[in-house]
Amino acid sequence: MTCPTAEPTTGDDSRATRRHILAWFALLIIAIGNGALRDLGYGPLLSPLTAHQVSTLTGVLLSGAFTWWLARRWPLPSRKVAHTVGGVWLIATIAFEFLFGHFVMGHDWQHLLGDYDLSAGRVWPLFLAWTGLMPSIFYSWHGVRKADRKPGAT
Repeated sequence: MTCPTAEPTTGDDSRATRRHILAWFALLIIAIGNGALRDLGYGPLLSPLTAHQVSTLTGVLLSGAFTWWLARRWPLPSRKVAHTVGGVWLIATIAFEFLFGHFVMGHDWQHLLGDYDLSAGRVWPLFLAWTGLMPSIFYSWHGVRKADRKPGAT
């Protein structure tokens, strides 16, 4: 019994993959800027819950615009790599949220977990889902490479 071999990757593919993984740090900067916009701009004018919801929406839009640009600038080599990048971004975001939130900002664990309560109107889990899915979504939107298409697919 033989095992299927992985598709060989080129140096350009590896660089694109590394760039996408490292782009999480740019997403972090975008998120910090988005939070500053909320805290210093519209946040004081809205209820805390509404400010959280608006901030989540602007975070989706800003991170989506950046990821769209990234996917056009350095296309990922395959859908599998896009899924992997999304998983790395998701894990890094959750880890940052809890570690920074607890150890730097001093929030207790209960407070941090409160952002995950959809029934209370907290929409942070939707942003996390978006974070994990963005690379795959934009990979698909920018066209699947011929090598990744099934024969006969349109």
